[in-house]
Parts: sequence; C-alpha cells; structure tokens
Amino acid sequence: MDLLNTIGIGAVSCYALLSTAHKSMQTLYAQPKDQSSASEDFAFLPSVDIIVPCYNENPHTFSECLASIANQDYAGKLRVYVVDDGSANREKLERVHHTYAGDPRFDFILLRENVGKRKAQIAAIRRSSGDLVLNVDSDSTLASDVVTKLALKMQNPEIGAAMGQLTASNRNDTWLTRLIDMEYWLACNEERAAQARFGAVMCCCGPCAMYRRSALLSLLDQYESQFFRGKPSDFGEDRHLTILMLKAGFRTGYVPDAIAATVVPDRMGPYLRQQLRWARSTFRDTLLALRLLPGLDRYITLDVIGQNLGSLLLALAVLTGVLQVALTATVPLWTVMMIASMTMIRCAVAAVRARQLRFLAFSLHTPINLFFLLPMKAYALCTLSNSDWLSRSSPANMTSEGGEHPTSEASAGGTSGNAAPLRRLNLARDSSTVTPAGVYSDD
Repeated sequence: MDLLNTIGIGAVSCYALLSTAHKSMQTLYAQPKDQSSASEDFAFLPSVDIIVPCYNENPHTFSECLASIANQDYAGKLRVYVVDDGSANREKLERVHHTYAGDPRFDFILLRENVGKRKAQIAAIRRSSGDLVLNVDSDSTLASDVVTKLALKMQNPEIGAAMGQLTASNRNDTWLTRLIDMEYWLACNEERAAQARFGAVMCCCGPCAMYRRSALLSLLDQYESQFFRGKPSDFGEDRHLTILMLKAGFRTGYVPDAIAATVVPDRMGPYLRQQLRWARSTFRDTLLALRLLPGLDRYITLDVIGQNLGSLLLALAVLTGVLQVALTATVPLWTVMMIASMTMIRCAVAAVRARQLRFLAFSLHTPINLFFLLPMKAYALCTLSNSDWLSRSSPANMTSEGGEHPTSEASAGGTSGNAAPLRRLNLARDSSTVTPAGVYSDD
C-alpha cells in the first residue's frame, strides 16, 4: 500500500507544480493590455449578418433573443437570418416571427427537417452577404453594444474570429447556476483573456462569436464536412471552426466588454450531459490543434499541456487516494491538503480580480470536478466516436413560460466583475430566433 501512497503523492505534487506554473502565467497574461492606441472609431462601417439557428426553442426565450438583436445600436448595415431547423413546435414559434415581420432587417429560413445546428448555420451563411458574420444561439441575449464592440475588434484584418464575454442569464436560479456562472467568468477572464494576448483564443464560444466572412467562406466546406473515425462530427462547431481559423493563419480574439447572457443547466443531470459532449469535442479538436502549436506562442503550448496533462495528474491522484481509503482505511492527507490549498488560492485570486467575494464559494465546484467531471472526461475519452448531442430539446419538455430543464450550448464564458447583469430569462436549450421580412423554404 506504500506504492499507492507514493503514486498519489507524486501525482498530486506534479499536478501542483504544473498547475501553479500554468495558472500563474494565465493570470499574468489575462491582465488587460494598454488599449490607448486602439482605435475606437470605424474606418468604415462593415455590414454584419447575424445568424440565429433555432430548433424546438421555447417561444419566450426565442422572443427575448430576437428582441436583444433588434435593439442593437450598431450604426452600420445589419441583417438577421433566423433558421428554423425543422422545429416540431414551429406553429408556436411563428407567433414570434410575426412580431418582426415588418422589420426589413430580418429574414426567416424554414428547413423542412432537422439537419443540425451546423448545417442550419451554413444554410444562412450561404444566403448572406455581410462583411462580418455573428453567430448567436437562440437561448442567448446580447447587450445592445455587442455588435459594435465585436466589429471594432474585427477592424484588424489579421483577426478571423472574435468572441464576447458570456454570463449565465439564470444565475440566481440554483446553487449550480451560480457555480456555472463563476466557472464561465474564470474561463473567459482567465483562459480566453490569456490566449487572446497571443491572438490564439482556442474556442470562440457559440452563443456570441463573430467571423470575417471572407475567411469563413474559405473554410465552409471543411467546417461542414468534419468527420471523426469515419463518422460525421456534428457538435463542438464553435471550437472546430475556431481551430480551422487558426489553421488558416488567422488570429482569434476576445472582447471582455461585449457581453452576452445565455441559459445554463440548473440540474446536475443536464449539466453533466452537456459537459460530456463538450469533453468529446475538446478531445477531438485538441488532436487537430496540436499541429498548430509550433506556430503559436509557447504559452499556448503550456496552456494545452496544463489543461490536459493537469487533468490526468489530478485524476491519478484522486484515484489512488480513493483506493487508499478503500483498501487501507487511511486518508491521503498530503493529497487532500494539496488540493484544498490549490482550490483556496485560486478562489481567492479570482475574488480579488473580479472584486466579488462570491468567488470564494467556487471552492464548492472542486468536489464536483473531482468526483463527477474527471470520471466523465475519462468516459468521454473512451467514447470519442459517439456524436449524440444528449440534450436535444423536444416540445414535450417545454412550456410556454420557459424551458423546464434549460441547458446551454455556450462554451465557457464569464461574467464581468463590473458589468451590470443582464435581465434574467427563462430559456430552454438548443434553438434560435427569427423574425422575417422575407421567408424562405429549403426547396
């Protein structure tokens, strides 16, 4: 049993060293750079197309999403393409469509059958013509200046994609939504912010991501025909498209004050299913991203190693600790102390950076990570060929007042420490919003 103890101590010590180096560098590079030289005016106003795919969305959620798009303060040309991806509750959604029927900016595309979010996006992209394309999930709402701030970021011709900061619109619902909101803040304002320092955000999150149309069109065929082990890979579209942008030589960015709110799971079951799907997507595209690392800053290599090898070392430490308790009835004190101290330090740093004491409570996420997410990631690694979305909503699971079991397709994002929270919404997963001046079928 001394072997178990030795392995556990070695694994958790290596994890502590790697994590300390990784998180220290991440915190350093996540600090905002001096933006005094950045232009706050447009040399010209690019036209922007907003793409909103929708599948079985809750009508109330859908309406709130479209309203936030209609209220954008962007001074340039704005066009909205809402794609109904064969929704079974289309009759209810059409009531929302009629609200925007008189708005010439809105076009509505009806697909006769469900083809998936990625193909629904592509159907709109091929019909659009704007200089920039903004992908928005139908269960997300945008602050009124999101388009303007993302378009300003895209003035740099080297940038092919940029994302805004994500918050949980239903943050105050349950203890879990509060933890997820903090998780999003950390993912955006630590991970994405540090990656953006080197022009290599590895995942421009689905609920709010803008792309340069010329770059997007050159990658559209690759984006549409992603396969893994000979099978179509339909989820993780945001991460895959971001990797393709980097592979094509474009930079990817992050705009912390372009704020979008999205619904997050309020129960453990939907949350774990969502995380399982994301884990499979991350593992698949990490294999593709490895080829890019030699051409990127060395910090990005450290970031990829820290996230993947760190999780492996932590899982090994937890496994040996559990076996030690089961077989010898002794507690691995060194492992417990190291994990506890690392957790408290990280939460304290986040609380200082965000200027919010609530981040001290993020320590409650540690047992979820240790005993649920780590085993789930191991299972994801063993089932990479499975492309089941696991959380496709059906009208039977929704009410007219809001999603009963809302889950979000947003990749990790975050809440600004100083930003006023967007209005809470009752939203259901997997949808899109629409309101047309023109209505198209897929004939």
